[in-house]
Amino acid sequence: MNIWLSFGDNFYLNFIKDDRYLYLLKGLGNTLLITVLAAIMGIILGFIVAIIRSSHDKTGSFKLVDPLCRLYLTVIRGTPTMIQLLIINFVVFGSANVSGIIVGAIAFGLNSGAYVAEIFRSGIMSVDQGQFEAGRSLGLNFTKTMRLIIMPQAFKNVLPALANEFITLLKETSIIGTIGMMDLTRGASIIQSRTYQPFMPLLAAALIYLVLVLVMTKLVGRLERRLRSNER
Repeated sequence: MNIWLSFGDNFYLNFIKDDRYLYLLKGLGNTLLITVLAAIMGIILGFIVAIIRSSHDKTGSFKLVDPLCRLYLTVIRGTPTMIQLLIINFVVFGSANVSGIIVGAIAFGLNSGAYVAEIFRSGIMSVDQGQFEAGRSLGLNFTKTMRLIIMPQAFKNVLPALANEFITLLKETSIIGTIGMMDLTRGASIIQSRTYQPFMPLLAAALIYLVLVLVMTKLVGRLERRLRSNER
């Protein structure tokens, strides 16, 4: 009984008193918003880079742009996400009054785009060359062949890896508190600084992240099953 009384007192102190749970709710909202914006940017950027890289590998086109894409991939994948976030915040936008959400979305979007590009490129390259030749024999140009034949197959191949990238992106946003932005992790840290009890607020943040990851995994699983059923 004393254990439950102590738990109840600590729960009240960490979350109910002074509406401290609002720190977690506000942080959760910012975390989800940054993740969604960064994911959209990462998909668009990654898709463009993947098309350029795979087209260059298959046809030799984009000779001027392909080295820039390679440089982008090398720099982004070879440097820590934290450093990229700090550079975007304190160097690129150092003299501008830009929202932390925009800074985070750009920083994480650029980072995610590099990994999404390689995921998409691997999916495109995994499609048999005969599929390209079949599309061309039907009179389709390269663009229509990619859009109607190659990309649907590539998407099915890379869906698990793409889902893992977005799950990683969600968890990586936990470092945005280093630039003073309120997110789920920083919300838990603020509660901890008020109560001097790290266990419950950090546990609550961890459980929220876990639930989000489980939901994303469940949705991706359903999408995979639907795609497999469409193949029959």
